[in-house]
This record gives sequence, structure tokens and C-alpha cells, in this order.
Amino acid sequence: MGWSYRIATIRGIDLKVHATFAFLVLIVASNWASLGVSGVVFGAGLIVLLFGCVTLHEFGHALAAQHYKIPVREIVLLPIGGIAFLGRAARDPMQELVIAAAGPAVNVAIIALLAPLLYLVGEPLSAAPALLRPGGATPSFAEALHWLVGANISLVLFNLIPAFPLDGGRILRGLLGLRMEWSRATRWSTSIGQGLAMAMGAWGFMQGNLMFVIIAAMVFFSASAANAEEDGHTVLATQRVGDACNRHAIVLSESDRVSTVISYLLTSYQPDFAVMRGHRLLGVVRRSHVLAALAKREGDAPVSALMVNTVLVSADQSLAETRHLLAESPASVAAVFADSRFIGLVSAEDIAEAEAVLSFMRLPPQPPAASGLHRAELPAPT
Repeated sequence: MGWSYRIATIRGIDLKVHATFAFLVLIVASNWASLGVSGVVFGAGLIVLLFGCVTLHEFGHALAAQHYKIPVREIVLLPIGGIAFLGRAARDPMQELVIAAAGPAVNVAIIALLAPLLYLVGEPLSAAPALLRPGGATPSFAEALHWLVGANISLVLFNLIPAFPLDGGRILRGLLGLRMEWSRATRWSTSIGQGLAMAMGAWGFMQGNLMFVIIAAMVFFSASAANAEEDGHTVLATQRVGDACNRHAIVLSESDRVSTVISYLLTSYQPDFAVMRGHRLLGVVRRSHVLAALAKREGDAPVSALMVNTVLVSADQSLAETRHLLAESPASVAAVFADSRFIGLVSAEDIAEAEAVLSFMRLPPQPPAASGLHRAELPAPT
């Protein structure tokens, strides 16, 4: 995600903050500006503490995903919340339930820790977060506790709305997945999510709340994207990767050089080249590797200096499985083997193209277009 900057790496997960997060800190801090410098610092501290809770929420999802061997690429903090980017989506209903519920469970734990502190300082529990400074509030430990408890309660309630892809929508998909096919559970949960998103957007528009309208729009389009992704998985699951790779691709030997690859790039549409030693695959050279070498003016280097390792898949695996393997790996191309024999390469771009073709093939045949002329409108013979 552009404009995101890494601030830490925890359990192999990059924690990043989007540049626009600074605007949120300034906006919240400005609401306390009437109390002077101490008020500004207090307001900025509150929003930083709140996003500390958001970060813990996202790490709840991330650690649950890692428990199920699902890789987590990064967590990005945005002004509207956090996003944990998983290497692949969970397709097991129980995994989906646990991963989705782990985030709100962290916020419940935070509330359970903070609420007794309010009791100890003699303050009543408040469930209303004050993103804007309420009248009469002053910077204090008790005010910060009130604010954080209310904010975490709001995070739990908002995220449990059954609008996919919010946590509540994912929990709904997991529950539905226990009773029906996964693709059908996805359609039900995303349709419900889109309906709720339209209601949320309409309410936000009537209230003049632009942020709520933006969040509703993101929920709507994210649900649509999730549904399209599931449809794509269903299509790709029916196709063997061995039937989709290029079995007649040009291959390189370890003695070939960059100039050889350039000539192939200029005379063919092939972007990826396997480097072979007899029947043994040594690595893969991609067009991007060659272009990077040209940009650095490294000369006519041997292809062995540019090749990288890649994912190995069996020809009997589906395109859906191959796409998941590529998503979990830094490699963007897979080498396909049949009975330990290399037969070709397939890239993420190849799989996307195959998905488009297979999706069109599944469409029902269209009736022939009607002629624009009726019999009576045909020109009479002269």
C-alpha cells in the first residue's frame, strides 16, 4: 500500500503507518487546543493510544492466522482503522470464525483490563467514546481511561456488525460455512454486507457524516471484491495447472547470457524463462530481472546471476491451489512438474488470464442478435 512506512516488525509481520494517519492525529489534537500545549499533547496521546488498541486488534487476527499456517504479509494503520494483509484467505469455517473473532476478543480483553482501573480511581464506567473533546473535560488519567474504554467498546460493536468484510461479516460467513458450501456462504454474507453498507451509507448521508459514507462505500466494494474472488476460486479449482502452463516455452541453459534473453524478449511474447541443466531446473529469469540488469548497466552477465528460486507445483494441482501458493511466496512464477519432469512455467498473470477465460466460458450462450429490419421493411426489388 503506497505511502505506508514501516515502524516495526513483530513475529515477522511488518507494522506500517499510512502517511495520512498524521492528519487524524492533528485533527484530534486540535480539539483539545483550547487547553493549550498540554491539551494538544493529551489529544494526540489519546489517538496514539487508541491506535495502539487497533494495532493489538489486528495482531489478534494476525496471530490467529499464523496459528493456522496462514502467512501475514503486513499490518497497515490508516485513519479509518487497521488492515491485516493475509497471504491467503481462510476457507475453513472454523478457521474463519477464530481469525475473525480474535480481533474483537482483544478489544474485550483491553476493556476488561481498563474497567477495573476506572473503579479504582472512583470513576463510573462510560461507554461513549469522545473523539471530539466533550465540554468540561480536562486532560487527566481518568479522562484517558474513560476515552479508551468507550473507544474499545465502540470498536467491538462496530466490528461485530455482520457486514462483510467487517469481523462480524466474516464470523457470519464462518457460521454459514458450517451449514452450507463455502461459495454459497460467501455469497450470502457478502450480499448481507452490501445491503447493510447501503443502509449505513444512506444514514451517514442523511446525517452529513462523510466519514461514515466513505466507510460504507469501502465495505460495499470490499464485499463485492470478496464475492468476485470466491467466484474466481471456484472457476480455477476446476482446472489443472498442468493443462494451463506453456509446455513449449523457450528454456535457457546456465551458459546463456543476458543478450540471449533480450533477443527472446524481442522476438516472442514469453516473459519468463526456466534455466535448465539437462533435465534439472536451476532457477527462473523474469523479464523484470533483465530490465533491472539493463537499468544498472551490468553488461552481458550470465543468466545464472539473474535467476531466482521459484515455487514447485505438481501438474495435478489446481490453478486455485497454485495461486494460493504464489500468494504465500515471494515468487511470482511457479515451475510445473509431472512425475518429477519439468513441463513448464505458470505465473500469477497467467492464472489471472486463465480465470478470465474460464469465467467467460461458464457464461450461458447468448441468443443471436435480432436483425434490425423486419420483413416488411426490406427494400422492394426494382
